[in-house]
Amino acid sequence: QVQLVESGGGLVQPGGSLRLSCVGSGFTFSSHHMNWYRQAPGKERELVATITNTGSSTTYAESVKGRFTISRVNGKNTVYLQMNSLKPEDTAVYSCKNSWNYWGRGTQVTVSS
Repeated sequence: QVQLVESGGGLVQPGGSLRLSCVGSGFTFSSHHMNWYRQAPGKERELVATITNTGSSTTYAESVKGRFTISRVNGKNTVYLQMNSLKPEDTAVYSCKNSWNYWGRGTQVTVSS
């Protein structure tokens, strides 16, 4: 069956960095565009970043441009989200999604001093 498993979240101070990973299985990973979303308590889910199946093109939410980088290694069935210069408002559950709209369970990111 299709599975997406995120990891790499945690507690980090403002200005710090984290790298999230999402490993996919049960589908042809290299055929899927991949997305990272986030949802903070009491807020709507937000699309953070998208990468095409080959990795040739990426897009970002305005709120994370210049700070976050999405990348992928198809040979490892993995998509990454490198998050730098983290702010308290980046606190959320981060989830990945494939082109078939399957979701992972998410990983919590908390930015706090």
